[in-house]
Amino acid sequence: MLNFIFHNPTKILFGAGQIAEIGKEIPKNAKVLITYGGGSVKNNGTLDEVKTALAEHTCFEFAGIEPNPSYETLMKAVAIVKAQQIDFLLAVGGGSVIDGTKFIAAAAKFTGESWDILAKHAPISEAIPLASVLTLPATGSEMNSNAVITRQSTHEKLYFGHPLVQPVFSVLDPTKTYSLPPRQVANGIVDTFVHVMEQYLTYPADAPLQDRFAEGILLTLIEEAAKVLQQPQDYAVRANLMWCGTMALNGLIGVGVPQDWATHMIGHEITALHGLDHGQTLAIILPSVLTVQQAEKREKLLQYAERVWHIQEGTEEHRIQKAIDKTRNFFEQVGVKTRLRDYGITQESIPKLIQQLKNHGFVALGEHQNIDLHLSQRILELSL
Repeated sequence: MLNFIFHNPTKILFGAGQIAEIGKEIPKNAKVLITYGGGSVKNNGTLDEVKTALAEHTCFEFAGIEPNPSYETLMKAVAIVKAQQIDFLLAVGGGSVIDGTKFIAAAAKFTGESWDILAKHAPISEAIPLASVLTLPATGSEMNSNAVITRQSTHEKLYFGHPLVQPVFSVLDPTKTYSLPPRQVANGIVDTFVHVMEQYLTYPADAPLQDRFAEGILLTLIEEAAKVLQQPQDYAVRANLMWCGTMALNGLIGVGVPQDWATHMIGHEITALHGLDHGQTLAIILPSVLTVQQAEKREKLLQYAERVWHIQEGTEEHRIQKAIDKTRNFFEQVGVKTRLRDYGITQESIPKLIQQLKNHGFVALGEHQNIDLHLSQRILELSL
């Protein structure tokens, strides 16, 4: 097991009715900016619950944070934060709203060009405290310090992370996911699944507990995904999926083990250039990464095949291929297509995607840093 330092300070308020408790978690004298996306949190009553819980606080609102939150939109919120002297941010929504709010928190206290936080990983010395009310389980952003932001004008999608933008607390109420469209539910399941795979399916590191944690999340996702689209208001199913999403990327399963993240880096470029949902890009790229990296991932692929998909018969090559096929089929079964052609993306786009990877310095990806631009091209070609 590799050396590690683990610290996760986010307080989780889990379960139905927990939104009512948020007023106790935010200083009474705080000026709060509530951030959210479209109209769903208004339509399903979540925003009203939040405002009721904060009736004794001074609150402002900022709406319109997009899926794949845009720098251009977020800078408008930064202006409001500065003008109104906001001192606490509350994100109400899914990972995009939370990610966007993390950027607002950092940019509002940043001196200089705010895009440098992402493009140059400029040092962050101060940020506004933030918290979240999660409505879409997927990214784990509610319990980590990472964010991914898109700049629409340049078709760039970049990430940053810092302990100062870790949520102080997050509310996870499974009932707030009942009204999610099937597409968002499916994307969330894929996102959670791939988060686990990026930390689990690398090479053995004598970390059996982390492996078992990861496999437990994958098995739970497979079991609950079969139910959720048929039973959208089953509280137990929603609760399990929500907690899987958080546990997949709150740092716990990734301590002491090597991590990959090639699927995410390549997937981000597809979203930036073509506008695909994040979950869609992951479903497209992961099977190809596993195929190209079979030799490097051999031991863990065999373990994954046996423990997650219960594949025990046949040659090692057969078991590995069957596990990759099962992974692709799982994504398809929850409703997410797994080929670039399914989204109208052709061979012509691959040179542009490779150029974007080069522009952003993603020329040595994967747990071994052996996925160069040539291998990234091969992965994209296999994904057609």
